[in-house]
Amino acid sequence: MSRPAHVVSGPYAPPAPARELTVVSADGARLHVEVHGSEGAPPVVLAHGWACSTSFWAAQIRALAADHRVIAYDQRGHGRSPASSACTTEALADDLEAVFAATLAPGEKAVVAGHSMGGMTVLAAAPRPRFRVHTAAVLLCSTGSGRLLAEARVLPLRAGRLRTWCTARVLGSRAPLGPVTPMARHILKYTTMGAASTPAMVEACAQVVHACPREVRHAWSRMLEALDLEDAVREVKVPTEVVVGTADRLTPPVHARALAAALPHCVGITELPGVGHMTPVEAPELVTGKIRELVATHVADTQVKEGA
Repeated sequence: MSRPAHVVSGPYAPPAPARELTVVSADGARLHVEVHGSEGAPPVVLAHGWACSTSFWAAQIRALAADHRVIAYDQRGHGRSPASSACTTEALADDLEAVFAATLAPGEKAVVAGHSMGGMTVLAAAPRPRFRVHTAAVLLCSTGSGRLLAEARVLPLRAGRLRTWCTARVLGSRAPLGPVTPMARHILKYTTMGAASTPAMVEACAQVVHACPREVRHAWSRMLEALDLEDAVREVKVPTEVVVGTADRLTPPVHARALAAALPHCVGITELPGVGHMTPVEAPELVTGKIRELVATHVADTQVKEGA
């Protein structure tokens, strides 16, 4: 499978991985996985969101690979992972477990960062034994555990059934996104990003999102519409940081605040003024810094305790 669309230069251009592999999930779905950095370095696992790919994490991969082992994978149907008929939270959890099994040594712990649907992947996997074995700490970016369409502010309508219904029709549309045009950039920026996002940020997100097949985009939108991971939040027993933009129209701060209140071990919530839904792209240094802090505090601490 050819590499999905992405920008080819600058900080949002994905670097070449040290190695690539195909991981097979529980139901036979094949997942494209990239490993960046040195094999002996502290591991970080990155799970991207709906309609994105590993390229979405380019800024984090580029910054972290110098002294971390960064493992990024394409969610099923996204990037270079073939589409699958199973578009469920259980499938997302199966996939993350499969990535752990293929890339981490027995008992090895990583910081796991999830953006949007990637954060929902983390929540769905939290009750699983393999997640608990391999996860030292978590970063949840721009995500939620339920009521996504009811709380979304993509459309300038009063909250209620009409707005929820219209939001479902817009986000679940089967219409092709087409080429990345000036109008397409404008729409994507309004929907997913803050007003201060630079043209380079918008272009990076547009290239990735427009590369997602429309049938995949539609199929996963149905899962998001019915999402209910409220109980799973309480199963995330590791230290967890939450990040959200105050201008996020897809998963507004109400979700982040609810997560922070329900998580058993929330170590902080950061609300970024004027930032939209695409926090790893819009605030790359902050997101990278949060991952570094979690690794330094929790992965190193775990290794010292286990080696004692």
